[in-house]
Amino acid sequence: MSQLQGKTTFIGGGAMGEATIGSLISNRLLNSTQICVSEPVPARRELLNDTYGVTTETDNARAVNGASVVVLAVKPQVLDLVMADLGGNLSHDALVVSIMAGVRIETLQSGLGHDKIVRSMPNTPAQVGKGMTVWTDTAAVSDTDRAAARAILEAMGEAIYVADEHYLDMATGLSGSGPGFVYLLLEALIDAGVHIGFSRDQSQQMVLQTVAGSVELMRQSGLHPADLRNRVTSPAGTTAAGTLVLERAGVRSALIDAVDSAYRRSKELGGDDSDA
Repeated sequence: MSQLQGKTTFIGGGAMGEATIGSLISNRLLNSTQICVSEPVPARRELLNDTYGVTTETDNARAVNGASVVVLAVKPQVLDLVMADLGGNLSHDALVVSIMAGVRIETLQSGLGHDKIVRSMPNTPAQVGKGMTVWTDTAAVSDTDRAAARAILEAMGEAIYVADEHYLDMATGLSGSGPGFVYLLLEALIDAGVHIGFSRDQSQQMVLQTVAGSVELMRQSGLHPADLRNRVTSPAGTTAAGTLVLERAGVRSALIDAVDSAYRRSKELGGDDSDA
């Protein structure tokens, strides 16, 4: 990937903002002198400056001065204050990339008085460069802008472009909330290991490697999970016995319902009451 050009400003230097900054620098897409972070918390400014060598600011309007890309990485609760600071202060050609959950493009366009918007839905594994981000953009975003956005988002892991914003609510339910569901399953498996006699440390190591290895085997083999499950399920064997318990308990349908519920809740939070 080629290096991004010009100045990139991050509004917000929290966990997701820092993860993106670290990935951009480590992947040599930007150097520290090209990055400015507007962050109100002194301890966070000091950490970002000391760790990454980036410029830090407390004034949002001053931070975006001359920026070709502005990444919105704040909590949605403070967005109104941020948009009040930025409205009229963005360069006409600046690309705005939002990594805020649930904030719709229309809200950003109206609040910022700006049309070049990319909206994305990353997830928390982006903090270790293993994120899954789904993103879309407005008609005002050029091919060059889109390439810049893709580079920024792929620095955090994998990214999928979608043509319509409603897919981001779906992404919130699947990949955005998904880590929470995975952690619940991991917790249950670890507890199961403890229940049958392993120490908690031993059980955690076994579960993490079992899950990581299973994912990697599926990636490398390209096989459907049902095929891989069948390969480890011997007739009248241990996996068959355990799988029967999971199916009887409705684990499969519960996961589908969990994703669907998270998706619908995302729509509600975003003010979309449609059934589409």
